[in-house]
Amino acid sequence: MARIRLLHAKLHQVRVTDANVNYVGSVTIDSELIDKVRILPLQEVEIWNVSNGNRLSTYVLPGKPGSGVICLNGAAAHLCMPGDFVIIAAYEERDRAEVFRTGHEARVVIADEHNRCKKFFSQILEPCQSKLLFHAEVTQITATTHS
Repeated sequence: MARIRLLHAKLHQVRVTDANVNYVGSVTIDSELIDKVRILPLQEVEIWNVSNGNRLSTYVLPGKPGSGVICLNGAAAHLCMPGDFVIIAAYEERDRAEVFRTGHEARVVIADEHNRCKKFFSQILEPCQSKLLFHAEVTQITATTHS
């Protein structure tokens, strides 16, 4: 039984709102965002800092719903500063043969300037005979309004 790691959730172009080096560790993320892509509290995530190139691994704590919070805590706070753009990705381990039988879905949020969902889509591996077909399905595009 061959096991593979596949992307299952991604928060793209979120902006760091705070960095707290004195906290025990982790990243605090608006719970509406983690619920949308099905990241669990305490789940391991990778964070790729688009602004400075730093990459790190930590775990998730849920933040206040609708707050837009993306707060790096503990040692990670040295690698990401408020205002930095980051990508947060979570993976899951799957049996390769099962993926060929049942497929796989990764849920993706592209955030607006307030860390709210601007666009939501799924990246799908669909079984087709002896191979997998890749496609994306956009299920939500939220118009950003400026006041």
